[in-house]
Amino acid sequence: MKTLSKVLGLIVVGLVLLLVVLRITGFGPSGPRPGLWLKGDLVTTPVSDWSFTNNIHDVELQTNTRYLLPHSVTINCVAYNAQLYLASFYPAGLTYPNGRSWNANVARDPRVRIKIANELYDRTLAHVTDPAEQAGVEAARSKKYPELKLPAGATLVAFRVLDR
Repeated sequence: MKTLSKVLGLIVVGLVLLLVVLRITGFGPSGPRPGLWLKGDLVTTPVSDWSFTNNIHDVELQTNTRYLLPHSVTINCVAYNAQLYLASFYPAGLTYPNGRSWNANVARDPRVRIKIANELYDRTLAHVTDPAEQAGVEAARSKKYPELKLPAGATLVAFRVLDR
């Protein structure tokens, strides 16, 4: 029994040390591989015009999971009417928020951290439900990313980035 307690104690200590190291280093996403914390310089001033992101291909997004560890992904962004939008496509058969971990996290807790270049923005995401706004975001996304065509039957779910 004492041996089992020692082994379990060592495992717990090892996991805590691993989490501390990952927290310090960040362990952000890399391409399609998700990550944990995002590292960079925090920007606290409001942004009134996000059109500068038209020159940025990908951003990183950190969401909050149910199990208290962050979940970060690399995604596309688009500026539309000076607002920043993030989008996620759903293949036929999947519906929001199911099927995408980060979308399920945002549906539960819309507070996020966005990394653009080396700058971090703590913001809130709002699910776009207005058809006209959705169409505008889709058109802006198609213009910015002509190589990213939605597969047949897929839908695009858009999120407007708001100040906290």
